[in-house]
Amino acid sequence: MQYQPILAADARATVSLAELVGAFSYALDLTEGQPAGHCVRACWIGSHIGRALGLAPRELHDLYYTLLLKDLGCSSNAARICALYEADDRAFKQGYKTVGTSLAATLHFVVSKTARGAPFGRRAAAIGNIFKNGEAIADELILTRCTRGADIARSLRFSDSVCDGIYRLDEHWDGSGRPGKLRGDAIPLFARIALLAQVADVFHAHAGRDAALGEVRRRSGTWFDPALVTAFETVAAKDSLWAGLKSSALDALLVTLAPAETVQPVDDDYLDAIAAAFGAVIDAKSPYTAGHSERVADFAARIGAAMGVAPPRRRWLHRAALLHDIGKLGVSNAILDKPAKLDEAEWAQMRDHAAHTQHILGRIGVLSDLAPVAAAHHERLDGRGYPLGLDAHQIGRETRIITICDFYDALTADRPYRGAMEREAALAIIEAEIGGAIDADCYEALKTIA
Repeated sequence: MQYQPILAADARATVSLAELVGAFSYALDLTEGQPAGHCVRACWIGSHIGRALGLAPRELHDLYYTLLLKDLGCSSNAARICALYEADDRAFKQGYKTVGTSLAATLHFVVSKTARGAPFGRRAAAIGNIFKNGEAIADELILTRCTRGADIARSLRFSDSVCDGIYRLDEHWDGSGRPGKLRGDAIPLFARIALLAQVADVFHAHAGRDAALGEVRRRSGTWFDPALVTAFETVAAKDSLWAGLKSSALDALLVTLAPAETVQPVDDDYLDAIAAAFGAVIDAKSPYTAGHSERVADFAARIGAAMGVAPPRRRWLHRAALLHDIGKLGVSNAILDKPAKLDEAEWAQMRDHAAHTQHILGRIGVLSDLAPVAAAHHERLDGRGYPLGLDAHQIGRETRIITICDFYDALTADRPYRGAMEREAALAIIEAEIGGAIDADCYEALKTIA
């Protein structure tokens, strides 16, 4: 899919919270394995339901952001899903959402996808573990995701209603959901709407309008509040709902549904907060990257200071470094956490993360100027890097700083294929790359701050 910036990079004074969060939601679609724009489409569906219910402006505001950010915690269970099911976490998540509600369908999916291609004994052991501990596994995965999502939403200054809506996303009307097995009206309204909107979009994207309507109706009274199903049927009777879901201008259309009082300037402090929040989403994807984005950003700011980068530009550089790996949300943990050398196909997918970073940040108008800088952190001065094969004449100072910080942190942190290196060993490896991957001035600055 081609991604287009929502607004020009110099529109910082007029960018709205709705535009910013909507653009960032595409990163969440990546880690859930959903077609690009899933959260935006779910927000389109859920916002129409909220309006059909006659919700007040403040309620519509909180519903809107619950829908866009419903998957904030989804990266935090990716590694666990990959390990438990011995499967591509993104493909597993995507496929699981299209499974019906029957036990037979769920069992068939789990058996068919778990440890596929592994030797019989290992596959049998993995399936046996899931059947034996299925309830505990489901509780763990959902609680981890819901807790993490709510915590990040809180760090972004959203209301308790938004945080509760995200936390309770997987509760079911009949009490069969998680994490608290709440029943009926005890489930927050925004969570009830978000779950219904999620399922409607998944089935619409998978099999069309009739499939979405049919699946929502089938889950009425079990997963879904029957009153919300009725409200969905009302809005689904209008062709405009479905036309919007297919529109290439849906991002802009959705912003028109944002309550007017939310269209306000997003200042530098908030941009810092959202960069830090999504840095946390990125780092939660793998146990081997915990804290990586934050450390790279800290190193980058300190090296920037040592190299005379002005304070406003250092703040900008810090954001770029926090978000440099956002494209890794689109890489399976089967690759990220593999304790052996990647094969050619796996390495191609790993390299794609840099292009994903460009695509995601490039569509966020207020941050689009840092997209090419962040996305180029695997380029090399000798032209042998990726994704574009840039050379020294095309790689700017900020990218060179992020590159050396990423390199140093990767060497001095645990990785699936080796333990963390000591400072001197890491610096020796980096020094050997001066003129190839590494800028000499950046190396000298690194030695002063590492």
